[in-house]
Parts: sequence; structure tokens; C-alpha cells
Amino acid sequence: MGLKSKNILIVIPKSQFQEQELFDTLEVLKAAGPRIIVLSKSGQEAVGMNKTRFTPDGMLVDWDKQKGVSGKYDAVLVMGGKGAPKSLWDDTILPQILTDHFRAERVIGAIELGVAVLARASLLSGEAAGPEDEKFLSELEEAGLTLANFPVVQDGKVITASGPEAAMEFASTVLSALE
Repeated sequence: MGLKSKNILIVIPKSQFQEQELFDTLEVLKAAGPRIIVLSKSGQEAVGMNKTRFTPDGMLVDWDKQKGVSGKYDAVLVMGGKGAPKSLWDDTILPQILTDHFRAERVIGAIELGVAVLARASLLSGEAAGPEDEKFLSELEEAGLTLANFPVVQDGKVITASGPEAAMEFASTVLSALE
């Protein structure tokens, strides 16, 4: 299977990540066999919204120095959770990574509150999947986007998902886009 040679970067909030989004996405992706690198802003152990502890593979600033990965990733995905607005929405490195991969026609995606990172980087058009969250909806509106009525929205190689209940479909859509 061609997915074993693929590299996927997942970016999580440094704390208050949404466990189901991360773990369901990882479960589906890992079953297909690509190499997965999970990074956060701090690179230190993150505590999820439900107090689950997870240690990422490193710091976001070192995204291009990960062992076994040379060049660009085949997909870059942003996870959500209550910590996303605090640690990811205003990050200066993440939009550059996403824009670079978007221009290189790689798969980029985000789930739940992570979708605002794509909106702020002007990488979405029309509508996007995401949560019914007031701050999030104002981010979409500011970017000229509307909230989709679907749990997962794919626009070319850009994939957005509404939240934890859509994580497995999100991951499956990412894998389909990589094939």
C-alpha cells in the first residue's frame, strides 16, 4: 500500500487538546501505515480536556527536523480542543507551514477549533466544517466563510471537520485524499 511511504504531521494544542479528535484520528491513520509525527508548540507533555496525558514527538518549531522525514509532509493536520484558540490560533509558525504545504498541493486539514487556524491563514474558501462555537463562528465570518451543515468538508486537498464525532470520517477523508 502506498500510504506506508507517506508522512503526516499532526499539530496539537500544548494543553486542553480534544482527546477523541486526536486518538480517533490517530487510530484510523495508523491503521493505514503512514509515518505520523505529532508536534505541539512546547513539545512537552500535553494534558487533554479530559485530563489524558499525551507526549508529542517534539516542538512545532522543529517541524522540518523530524527523524525520517525529509522535505514536505504529505499531510499537515491541526487538532482542536479548548487549548487551540490559546496556543494555535495566534501561532506564527503554523500558518507558514500550512501555507507552504497548501502551495505544494499537499493535503492540509483541521478539526473543530483547529479549523480557525486554516481560516486565519486564508486557506479556506466558501464553507468549512467546525463547531457551533461563538468565537469560532466569528473567526469564520471574519474570513468570509460560512459554517457547513456537514461533519466533514473537502475542498480539493483541504479538509475540515466539525469535532470529535467526525474524527474517524475526517481521518478517512485525509487517507482518501492521500491516495
